[in-house]
Amino acid sequence: MATSPVQDTSPSTMQRLPSPYRPEAAVVADRLQSLHEALDWAAAAAAAGPWVQAVRRHPPPFWAMESLLKEYPISSAEGLALMRLAEALLRVPDAETAVALTADQLSRADFEGAADGALARLSQSAISLSKRFLPAEGAQGEGGVFARLGARTVVAATLRAVQLLGRQFVLGQTIADAMREAAAARRRQPQLRFSYDMLGEGARTAADAERYFVHYEEAISAIAAAGDPGRPVQHNDGISIKLSALHPRYEAFQHGRVMQELVPRVAALCRRAAAANINLTIDAEEVDRLELSLDVFEALAAQVAREHPRWHGFGLALQAYQTRAQELIGHVAQVARRHGIRLMCRLVKGAYWDAEIKRAQELGLPHYPVFTHKHHTDVSYLACARALLQAQDVIFPQFATHNAGTIAAIVQMARGMDAKFELQRLHGMGEGVYREVLQDDPTLACRVYAPVGRHRDLLAYLVRRLLENGANSSFVHQLADESIGMDELLRSPLHLAPQSALPLPPALYRPA
Repeated sequence: MATSPVQDTSPSTMQRLPSPYRPEAAVVADRLQSLHEALDWAAAAAAAGPWVQAVRRHPPPFWAMESLLKEYPISSAEGLALMRLAEALLRVPDAETAVALTADQLSRADFEGAADGALARLSQSAISLSKRFLPAEGAQGEGGVFARLGARTVVAATLRAVQLLGRQFVLGQTIADAMREAAAARRRQPQLRFSYDMLGEGARTAADAERYFVHYEEAISAIAAAGDPGRPVQHNDGISIKLSALHPRYEAFQHGRVMQELVPRVAALCRRAAAANINLTIDAEEVDRLELSLDVFEALAAQVAREHPRWHGFGLALQAYQTRAQELIGHVAQVARRHGIRLMCRLVKGAYWDAEIKRAQELGLPHYPVFTHKHHTDVSYLACARALLQAQDVIFPQFATHNAGTIAAIVQMARGMDAKFELQRLHGMGEGVYREVLQDDPTLACRVYAPVGRHRDLLAYLVRRLLENGANSSFVHQLADESIGMDELLRSPLHLAPQSALPLPPALYRPA
């Protein structure tokens, strides 16, 4: 991983895309226009209805994410308490602080109300019992000591519960464990493919970056050993990498360092993936890193064109909740055509919504860089899906969604264009919907985005999943709630809300 001397430390001056801080309504109106007469939502909803009914009749395992969110939604005091515990408990360095944290969070909510289902009864009983063993505020003396000893047992049990929750989201703690689990799943559903993601957030030191690089190398070697370089790349398993995990200063003002130090590292990983003919996808980052990510992506695309022109497995993830997502697809397709290569592109809704909103508010930016209405993100997703299908000459589209209506809409548009594509879901989520989708049409394929790593590295990923899918408006949350009728669950998102769902950032500040 030797690098050349640093020369340029200025940010990239190339602005390929429009500003992300544009009026939301104007962007959505443009996306709706691009979908005009391209999609029959009523037909899509009719196709998705039997999938939803079948999932409700035969739900996935009782500990599935959908059931947990139904029991303790993020909008409730109970859901917030559990999310805070899941996010913080594994980081707490000493038992006394862990006891205090657990007591504080569990005391804020009522877990003793009536609930239905196996998961509800089990978790309600366990959590309510835990509360009784935790010390009361200000407990002193010998009684307090005995109470704290009992409380440590409760904290240990709570910690174990958090780890069990993690098992739903982590396919394996090592790449070997994950691949064994994947092989077992594929025996049950032959249409499954996997994209392994080595857990961990951005590197903070050069040692962090080196450690992540080694993890990626080892994972690619393991995936390559089990793959078949002679078959089409989309039929093999692949890997997802985070650029911010491979460089400790992945930011625009370190542009020179990033280009000279990071690009060679990723290029080395691309060589290994190309030799094995497996997919390597660059994961999406926050809005303010997008132009930098495009600099890295374009440098790598040029290198792939020179060294591996027959490899069609290089790709990146695109976030539909960004206001310039459709323009990004157009630019990526232009890059592929210019270099004469074919890419794999994963379309996702987006995982950093809360952080993007908060940043725009703190900086007093003129508009939000992401859509504030959920159905606007759905509109953008469908418009982006159509744009990817239209670029099938240079892009193999991959659609990551757990929304049955969105899946049916994508299948409808793809068949109208005779386009090849694959669907994707997160490990531990959407299992019921995809069970029905793949049974209904055996020609479809689904790639599972599968995190790999220790449970202590799970937290940031887990919280993003909870925030994404815990809102009352999310499809995953509503699917498990049978009080929500089919018409409401599969209602068309194809309409415009003229005003932002949140006050614009400048409106949060006084004029002075």
